[in-house]
Amino acid sequence: MSNAKKSELMKLSCKLQAIASAAYDAAQDCQGNAKALLALLRQLEQLHRQIRDGAFQQSLPDNRQALYSLLRDIEAEGGWPYIERMRLQAFLTNVEQEAAVENSTEVLENDSSLNW
Repeated sequence: MSNAKKSELMKLSCKLQAIASAAYDAAQDCQGNAKALLALLRQLEQLHRQIRDGAFQQSLPDNRQALYSLLRDIEAEGGWPYIERMRLQAFLTNVEQEAAVENSTEVLENDSSLNW
């Protein structure tokens, strides 16, 4: 690999790290605010879709050898990037568990106040 190619990859790596840090910081700022975190996740998903459907598709190889090389890179580097959506069933299970914990906490608090 040439020095120019290495330098280009280092610049990209720094940019990607800055993006990841910004997303992580935004998530930390929204800690405890489900609506804000959901908005952040939606924005990230939209960005993913725009890049995939725009620049990525336009840059796909136009011959079999280059496509094969790209597919080998995808496989070697961890597969296809995917943003998984939380399933509604899992979401409802989490909500039910949190409600049960809150209810039992309230019961304990009420019981302890009665003992005084």
